[in-house]
Amino acid sequence: MFIYDSVKKSKLRFEPQNEGKVSLYVCGPTVYDDAHLGHAKSALVFDLLRRVLEGEGYEVFFARNITDIDDKIINKALQSGLSTAEIAQRYSEAYHQDMAAIGVLPPTLEPKATESIDAMCEMIQKLLDKGHAYTISNGDIYFDTATDKGYLSLSNRQSDDNVSRVEKVSEKRHEADFALWKAVHDDSVSFDSPFGKGRPGWHLECSAMIERYVRSGDHPYAIDIHGGGADLLFPHHENEAAQTRCSSNHELAKYWMHNGFVTIGGEKMSKSLGNSFFLKDALKAYDGEVLRFYLLSTHYRGDFNFNEEDLIASKRRLDRLYRLKKRLFGLNAPIVETDLKQSLLEVLGDDLNVSKAYALIDEFVTSANEKLDAAPKDKTLRSVLLSSFDTLNALLGFGGQNPYAYFQFGLDEATKARINELIDKRSEAKKIKDFAASDALRDELTAMGIAIMDTPEGTVWEIRD
Repeated sequence: MFIYDSVKKSKLRFEPQNEGKVSLYVCGPTVYDDAHLGHAKSALVFDLLRRVLEGEGYEVFFARNITDIDDKIINKALQSGLSTAEIAQRYSEAYHQDMAAIGVLPPTLEPKATESIDAMCEMIQKLLDKGHAYTISNGDIYFDTATDKGYLSLSNRQSDDNVSRVEKVSEKRHEADFALWKAVHDDSVSFDSPFGKGRPGWHLECSAMIERYVRSGDHPYAIDIHGGGADLLFPHHENEAAQTRCSSNHELAKYWMHNGFVTIGGEKMSKSLGNSFFLKDALKAYDGEVLRFYLLSTHYRGDFNFNEEDLIASKRRLDRLYRLKKRLFGLNAPIVETDLKQSLLEVLGDDLNVSKAYALIDEFVTSANEKLDAAPKDKTLRSVLLSSFDTLNALLGFGGQNPYAYFQFGLDEATKARINELIDKRSEAKKIKDFAASDALRDELTAMGIAIMDTPEGTVWEIRD
């Protein structure tokens, strides 16, 4: 398997530090608002990576943190009249619901910042003891970037490039120095520590969590793969790497992977630009699997320009897959190994090449339909085809739904109940050979935009395309 390393800027053969095991850490959400499509894209990319690694036979330990204390969370709490804990809980639950809706598997571990304060304090103390950190008069503690010979080696920036990004603090030794601990002297949210009351700096969180919860064995790197959005490469990941390097005797990650931005109308998604598209709103209009299929359809390193016309075209592509599955409806067949799995792993093992994977899926659908046309009652063929859907669902996270449920998306429960009631009445009419009533009920369903099909397992229905 080959993956593109963001630091070395080249594809590298993936070789984990522990044979057969992979440690993967991805920066999770700061839970002060609902997830947008940018969050969804990043989560889907690393969910795909995890699935492919597991498909290759690796045991994957996947950690994704929750930042549940931050200035944004505090400000949202002040605006809403709720506590920071209530805000974090509300948006953590919303995030989990949204991720589940698009098929993102739960992480192996999901540490929270508020539950890891001691781990962060431990790392700060090490940095102080080794001369990589210093305290200013108000009690804030800063990382001294000049003491790290490897600083900026991750992002390959020049030292002048990061001057304007930080707030002006007169006592800082260097403009690039960043906060490890922010002292709190009023009644705002704070935590007890050996350094007095305060809050941890955001960059510290992931470094400390990886060291505490994810690192396994005495290796040159704390973990195998660190992932996140391209916007996190600098300064967040640069600062994470510096903290780990200077507090321990190893580097943070062997491989660094970053996904591109999501844009709408060519602009990077940003609340400050007013064009953020919440995932929860997209899920009202489209099945989560449709959104997953669309958001994964381009290579993860490129920027993704969200366009509803492209989304609809992508949905039609997924529809073809489910129309094939409808032809296999009601079949109870054993799961068998298929050639499709190995073919998909081969192309996805090339830095998650989804374009080739989707092309393989298109070829599979066309070929499968041709084979079914030629031999519609071939049970072995149908068993192999149905097992291919299990492969798709395991590796790519789509194709696993009941095909009729997939085509019923968007209807409320009351409407579904009415449709099922009409179908039941039609079935009763057919039993007593009241064909006039049966036809009238079919016409009523047709007028509602519903197509029905009688199968050996009963009548099934879908929304007309």
